[in-house]
Amino acid sequence: MTSPTGSFVVVANRLPVDRGDDNAWRTSPGGLVTALEPVLRQHEGVWIGWPGGHLQGYGPFEVQGLSVLPIHISDEEVAYYYDGMSNGTLWPLYHDLVAKPSFRREWWDAYVRVNRKFASAAAESAEQNGVAWIQDYQLQLVPAMLRELRPDLRIGFFLHIPFPPMELFLQLPWRDEILKGLLGADIVGFQRPNGASNFARLVRHRLGHKTHRDRIFVGEREVAARSYPISIDFKQLETLARSVEVQTRAKEIRAELGNPRHVLLGVDRLDYTKGIRQRLRAFGELIVDGRVDLEDVAFVQVASPSRERVGQYQEVRDDIERWVGRINGDLGRIGHPPIHYLHSSYPREEMAALYRAADIMVVTPLADGMNLVAKEFVTCRYDNTGALLLSEFAGAADELKQAFLVNPHDINGLKDSMWRSMQTSPRELSRRMRGMRKQVRDHDIDAWAEAFLRDLAGAELAVDTDARADADANADADEL
Repeated sequence: MTSPTGSFVVVANRLPVDRGDDNAWRTSPGGLVTALEPVLRQHEGVWIGWPGGHLQGYGPFEVQGLSVLPIHISDEEVAYYYDGMSNGTLWPLYHDLVAKPSFRREWWDAYVRVNRKFASAAAESAEQNGVAWIQDYQLQLVPAMLRELRPDLRIGFFLHIPFPPMELFLQLPWRDEILKGLLGADIVGFQRPNGASNFARLVRHRLGHKTHRDRIFVGEREVAARSYPISIDFKQLETLARSVEVQTRAKEIRAELGNPRHVLLGVDRLDYTKGIRQRLRAFGELIVDGRVDLEDVAFVQVASPSRERVGQYQEVRDDIERWVGRINGDLGRIGHPPIHYLHSSYPREEMAALYRAADIMVVTPLADGMNLVAKEFVTCRYDNTGALLLSEFAGAADELKQAFLVNPHDINGLKDSMWRSMQTSPRELSRRMRGMRKQVRDHDIDAWAEAFLRDLAGAELAVDTDARADADANADADEL
């Protein structure tokens, strides 16, 4: 079957579509799809990705006018490339070694094979002098593979998770191969400035390339390494939060919780990087210390199932459920558990209602590229109420400076911030929320995509000789 073609190609681990209960394909509601769908339609573009699960035999198809090209990945490749190399090696390594990564050669071999599949599909689908935008850590070899096949293309890459410092990245046996893979792009985008500087420092140290500020000189090419903090569809989510259905459901949620003075909320994938145990422990100790009354508070923790075939994720689920059981068993009363734990996924309407029902959003990742939950909560607070507790290790902390910033490793500090957010005056909370909402409104998902694609379209492939001279003069410097 002939592959669809377009002047704009998105390459991501997953397709932008899901199958509903009626077995029909629909576009996914995620922010990335929302941002890129108009660009794909405008350029009659193609989205290349894995359909997920054990689906096989799918050729190219269209969903609501969107062209998609499924990539077949065998069960063994799913186990080695996805569960193994992507989520057993790269994910923990890139998240500050919160868990111990495994380095297995068969995982790496599968990672190379699958990345080559994606690169070959992109090479066939992109029209002459087109644009290819590659997404995330599962596909870090694709830029160089694609450039070898199609040097005429403008190639962008965006990493949605943190990029680690040199001291951690150097543990990776295939460190140089990853760096060379990323350097196939014209622009390598990161969530935070330190990710871009970590990358530039590594390619200078390991590969010997000259650098100047955010530019890296690779032969006769110039590669930019820059920060593009991702965001959400502010208008769409705020409209949903204002709907009568969501407002009614938010009141029902509070009533189901017993209408406490303070509802605290955590919303995460069930992942060891999210700091769920730390926040639950801090909340339990606040009750034990007598600083808050059980009758006045309720903590709702939504933990969406995630990567349940990976052993580390099975362990983190067991750990969180033990903590929930211990706190509820020790402190709860009949009909009044301190923690309402929900191991499930919910539609956007229910999540918006939870954001509206909560008084305090608790976002405490130990490491996170951005964390869009924080921005979603802020967006839903259209009346400028509520408090956001936010880990300083989340990328969102760079933008949402009016949040109560916390170090999730510091349990006493986390307790103090929880208590302080309960005591802060409505006027002060409103001032903080207005500032955060303006930030998210002015820097939404469309602004993110436009900034990256504008830079990619204008990226100079020829080397700036003045910049190269400056780089030569500073060749011995470690810092950009």
